[in-house]
Amino acid sequence: MSSHKDYATDKKSLPFSEQHYFSSYDHFGIHEEMLKDQVRTISYRSAILKNKANFKNKIVLDVGCGTGILSMFAARAGAKHVIAVDMSNIADMAEKIVELNGFSDKITVLKGKLEDVELPYPEVDIIISEWMGYFLLYESMLDTVLVARDKYLKEGGLIFPDKASIHVAAIEDGNYKNDKIHYWENVYGFDYSPFIEIAMSEPLVDTVENGSVVTTSSKLIEFDLNTVTLEDLAFHRDFSITATRDELMHAYIAWFDIEFPGDTEKVVFSTGPHAHYTHWKQTVFYMNQVLDVKRGETITGSMASRPNVSNPRELDIELQWDFQGLGASDPRAKHGKYNYFLR
Repeated sequence: MSSHKDYATDKKSLPFSEQHYFSSYDHFGIHEEMLKDQVRTISYRSAILKNKANFKNKIVLDVGCGTGILSMFAARAGAKHVIAVDMSNIADMAEKIVELNGFSDKITVLKGKLEDVELPYPEVDIIISEWMGYFLLYESMLDTVLVARDKYLKEGGLIFPDKASIHVAAIEDGNYKNDKIHYWENVYGFDYSPFIEIAMSEPLVDTVENGSVVTTSSKLIEFDLNTVTLEDLAFHRDFSITATRDELMHAYIAWFDIEFPGDTEKVVFSTGPHAHYTHWKQTVFYMNQVLDVKRGETITGSMASRPNVSNPRELDIELQWDFQGLGASDPRAKHGKYNYFLR
């Protein structure tokens, strides 16, 4: 392993938002949380080690390598060489871990932004990356994976994972909404209602009990990492969901599913409320209305997501919904729209 003590990127020259993003991954705690997320880590391990034929004697690029766990999986699967790239200071620890585990001859850790580092190979056979953020696209690390794909991935090369989809459903969550939103109407006898708009506009990232889900789910969008473009990541999609029981509906939730390529075995995992816990949890969007739905009734709507203009790693999200009930004359019929900011 060649040792690169200096970073290819001058951190101080980056915009503050970028410095903050990369420095957030300097800390041990966030990597501990990700490593202990068994759904995440075991899915990657299974996708790599159960498809060793794809990795045998291949050149692999690990984008945003963190502690180097995926790089070591790839090396163990028989990769000829793995190039592990990370901009945060955790790359120093990755070097130590790689050496300690006997992979110094198989894994090279490069420190810096992928756009700035110089790879020891003109092209790679496989890209591996754990790029997903809350709501899949928060922090927009996928942008960097697409740069790596277009610059280094050879024709016919593989990306692990290669498919990602966002799903939406609705939930009953009256108690928590009262605590999070309506709390501000009376704070120790004072009116704090200006805070309601702030509380409403920030989606909540939390674990949702599957029993709280009151509708079917709808696949909002699917990305194929082999072909998706940067422009595709800003999207506007319609959805239609159906109530599964008579209930009050307070919020929408979104989650994502992931799929890996594989000749021997295709590994998939979900971050939805029906699946095992992951550190991504689910993203909750409270409505400024309550819908009184009956089993079998349909709610239609749309969701738009785009990177924030001032900080592209953050997301501006717009939700619209239309509930007709038994028809336009039904007093339960409601139409609404709300803008959210994932910061």
